[in-house]
Amino acid sequence: MNLFEHQRKARDFAVSIFAKGIDKHDYEGEPLNCGAALLMEMGCGKTVTAIAISQWLYEHHQLKRMLIVAPLSILSVWEEELQRFAEFPYTVHLLGTLPKKKQAIMEARFKSDLQIIIVNYESAWRLEKDIMAFNPDLIIADEGHKLKEGRTSQSKSMHRLGDKAKFKLLLTGTVITNKEIDVFSQYRFLDKRIFGTSFVIFRNRYFEMTGYGNHTPVFKKSMMDEFLKRLHSVAFRVTKSECLDLPDMIEEIRTVDLEPKAMKLYKEVERQSYAELAESEVSAVNVLTKMLRLSQLTGGHITDDDGKVNAVSTAKLNALSDILDTAIEENQKVVVMARFTAELDDIQRLLEKKQIEYAVIRGGITDRDEQIRKFQNDSTCLVFVGQIAAAGLGITLTAASTMIFYSLDYSMSNFEQAKARIHRVSQKNDCLYIYLIAKDTVDAKILKSLREKVDLARLLVDDYRNGKNPYKIGG
Repeated sequence: MNLFEHQRKARDFAVSIFAKGIDKHDYEGEPLNCGAALLMEMGCGKTVTAIAISQWLYEHHQLKRMLIVAPLSILSVWEEELQRFAEFPYTVHLLGTLPKKKQAIMEARFKSDLQIIIVNYESAWRLEKDIMAFNPDLIIADEGHKLKEGRTSQSKSMHRLGDKAKFKLLLTGTVITNKEIDVFSQYRFLDKRIFGTSFVIFRNRYFEMTGYGNHTPVFKKSMMDEFLKRLHSVAFRVTKSECLDLPDMIEEIRTVDLEPKAMKLYKEVERQSYAELAESEVSAVNVLTKMLRLSQLTGGHITDDDGKVNAVSTAKLNALSDILDTAIEENQKVVVMARFTAELDDIQRLLEKKQIEYAVIRGGITDRDEQIRKFQNDSTCLVFVGQIAAAGLGITLTAASTMIFYSLDYSMSNFEQAKARIHRVSQKNDCLYIYLIAKDTVDAKILKSLREKVDLARLLVDDYRNGKNPYKIGG
């Protein structure tokens, strides 16, 4: 497996910890549990590094059962990255939308080869007894800051699962999100020897309780050295700005599953669009016009015969929410690009609900310069929302090095211009581009044509003339 230098160092760090735990037991005679935290920002390659660590465990005969727990929108990323990078045999069970989850776990439990279960945090809690019976050797908690609140059922469940697993990986940009007290629950899962199993003892050791009713914890500065020593004893830290070996542009596809009802509607529109082509002139304009409804639908909306826009899916919005949570935890600014007005409305409502300060350029915005200044210079403004056609030219957004394409339009020029807003001479960091792609939809074909610089209209017309459905993946 080809890794960048910082990824090799992270792998070797975790391996050095895991190697100490092989054939070792604690004072009660139980196998010694080992955990390592990879504190790597978005774009640094946490997933591929974790796969490399898994491969080491497999090659040293320490891995037969593996559990990956992550936010729902990231589950498919794990499946795809395993296909790309894993150099060991395995069977994967993606439980995100699978109705018969317990049955899948039971089937995996009795297989002799390496079995990997990928599940979201909510399901891991609800399936705890079944996962306990599955008895994973390695548990990977992706976006581990989701465990920072130790009193939730999800966190408590992960603590119990972590106590049983011999090897654990915690993947996050930073374990300290808003305050040092966030560390306890994450490390309680990772390695209970670091900060213990009692939150009260941990809090009393490192914090003074102040304020009305003594409910506000204030970190004891005198304990900083000890706290950091324990924290970093099992943690490898790297930021995107420190990864000098990365390419200057990194691309990541987040595959999103539309809800069953939305996917059924999508298929109906797909068949209708194809049928209508046979009754009209097959031209570039015509074929793209009919694709427009499909593109709109993958973003969560459809326009009815009366011209009313109806919401039909929140799949992409939920995926965006997860990405924003991670970016905010890492204190990173991000740019979100979208095509349709209804999508932009959804995104802005989401940001307002999360109380995230943002700037925006879209149709109807008159103070463009003020919006750009706000995003570039105001440290509290963490998100820029841009309509691709309106915000893709002549502006600089280098305060961010991450851009999320919520949707895409069909113009190669607009696509390249939008990407260039963060990838400019004044940019100091490598740029990460995240594409939200609805599974088994035209999204994949659009992105492929844009990245490969192929004329989309010509591609669709050629597909149709070759007897294929141009809107269907695979034809």
